[in-house]
Amino acid sequence: PHLAALVLARGGSKGIPLKNIKLLAGVPLIGWVLRAAIDAGVFHSIWVSTDHDEIEKVAKQFGAQVHRRSPEVSQDSSTSLEAIREFLNHHHEVDIVGNIQATSPCLHPSDLIKVADLIQKEGFDSVFSVVRRHQFRWSEVKKGENKMTEPQNLNPAKRYRRQDWPGELYENGSFYFAKRHLIEKGYLQGGKMAYYEMRAEHSVDIDIDIDWPIAEQRVLSFGYFGKEPLKEVKLLVCSIEGCLTNGRIYVTEDHKEMVSYDYRDIVGIDLLKKRGIQVRLISERDCSKTLSAMQLGCVAKVSATNKLQVLKDWQEDMGLSWKEVAYLGNEESDVECLKQAGMSGVPADACAAAQKAAGYICKSRGGCGAVREFAEHIFLLLEKVNSARKQ
Repeated sequence: PHLAALVLARGGSKGIPLKNIKLLAGVPLIGWVLRAAIDAGVFHSIWVSTDHDEIEKVAKQFGAQVHRRSPEVSQDSSTSLEAIREFLNHHHEVDIVGNIQATSPCLHPSDLIKVADLIQKEGFDSVFSVVRRHQFRWSEVKKGENKMTEPQNLNPAKRYRRQDWPGELYENGSFYFAKRHLIEKGYLQGGKMAYYEMRAEHSVDIDIDIDWPIAEQRVLSFGYFGKEPLKEVKLLVCSIEGCLTNGRIYVTEDHKEMVSYDYRDIVGIDLLKKRGIQVRLISERDCSKTLSAMQLGCVAKVSATNKLQVLKDWQEDMGLSWKEVAYLGNEESDVECLKQAGMSGVPADACAAAQKAAGYICKSRGGCGAVREFAEHIFLLLEKVNSARKQ
């Protein structure tokens, strides 16, 4: 049977405009679940249903196909079921739909693989995700009612200790898998049903219980970053123009060139060095005088006509794997380096080709703190590496 992953990503959002493609830890929100779906390797096709051009563009960048949903199922009042049924009406080859929520960025491929087995090998008609919670519930007393609240799932005289109580299962909204015949009858859950319990740390729903800064911390700690395990970064190579500087060149009347840089970026370079990470700089221009004036104390290669070859030479000389190399670039000449490096980033104002190739898109512009921001991102991922080692 044809199993299709389907992510519903409407352009309208009352809370956060274009939330589905807003950057979360340097990656568009929808990118986290698409990466997990692709790497799971269990779907015959992966789709994003949207009514918005920018969401379509991002979806294709991450390897998904796009279904352009109609205005009728793109309203604030439209339900997920209506959008899924419309999708099935246009894709008769699909037998099973795995509806994955874009707002669940800590989803891992291992979860999707196990769910696919439940519905394809064990014969379940529908499978949905849940999380175990240890929360005591009480009855609601509406204002003006002369009633007392009552316990719903506990005896106040014998309150459970957390370790003595298994808790309760709640839907967490990460995904809903269902066979075509159920959906056509108007159900996402029905027939022979099963739940799939997700780990609590992977159960992040931005819509409901978490705000953006907290979500970024959770993703950096528990998100899925790709098939290859993360390694400790030992070298950061940074493009000078457009990253360390804002790309502007000021010329005085006596034909001297001047550039500006942000002191925060210099601090970021110093912090990287203190953590044992080498920082090297690269430029297509001959800016040796500028570098000398900045007194950064970094190895640099100027007049570099082939940045990728320089990067390979440095990587080989230092005996590093590509997973131990980070690269910050902003132009088309940086694209191949961004693709090759184990960790890659671009400033917010990088060209479209560089943004597409990068794993992290800074909120800061080039010459305005992007190097410091990328350094902080490296530090957070190093914490993730160290945590994985301890586990």
